[in-house]
Amino acid sequence: MSVSGEVALLAALPGLAFHAALLLCRMGAAVMLLPGVGEAEIPTTVRLALALGLVFALLPPLSPGLPDLPAEVSGLLVLIVGEVLSGVWLGGLARILVMALSQAGQVVSLMIGLASPLQGDLVPGSGMTALARMLSLATAALMLATGLFEIPLRALANSYGVLPPGGVWPGGASAEEMARTVGDSLSLAMQLAAPFLVAAIFFNAGLGLISRIAPHAQIFVLGSPAQILGGLLLMFLLLPSLLNVWARGLNEGFLRLPGID
Repeated sequence: MSVSGEVALLAALPGLAFHAALLLCRMGAAVMLLPGVGEAEIPTTVRLALALGLVFALLPPLSPGLPDLPAEVSGLLVLIVGEVLSGVWLGGLARILVMALSQAGQVVSLMIGLASPLQGDLVPGSGMTALARMLSLATAALMLATGLFEIPLRALANSYGVLPPGGVWPGGASAEEMARTVGDSLSLAMQLAAPFLVAAIFFNAGLGLISRIAPHAQIFVLGSPAQILGGLLLMFLLLPSLLNVWARGLNEGFLRLPGID
């Protein structure tokens, strides 16, 4: 390399470093939430390594279109906050879609008697039922095994054409997209839990009819174990079909993510 080339490279290094940091703001925020690669069970160092790998892979093609380092601190803060917000928004959209399976597990647990409606867990966490926890862990494995994680990553890479750094944040459009995604996730969760809802209605109706015929019999005491065993058996029989429905619904939802052509 000639002396002039070395001088040009050294002069371009500060700008490249700023562009890499700008990419890391969006990539890092999104990777912490993306399904499959952003699960809590995956070590933070692995997720950070993935974010850095995405930065190095996308820096050459995206660097010419990224803004220069602002002269004022306020402009730099606006850029950083906008990039982090974009990453959280994109990763959150994918995460909300994936949560349909664990939410369906919560509903199924309620229908088959493994959970109480008086002790609900609105946000999956330590109070999640065993069935919902199993499906939540299966989510990460299925995402990686089926290759569905590639679609959100592609949407993230293409998001710079939809949400250019330094541009005006589309508050109304982003809120509408988030609301639509939440609706799609809830709709998919209810589709997965629908067989158990129907079975629970007929089962409880049958228990009520038997209690009317034999009012002195301890119907509900005997019916609780039967409800749990029958629900688990139904889950065992329907699980392959439920996972196929979930995978198809997730693929359709991912293809509607911003940045996917």
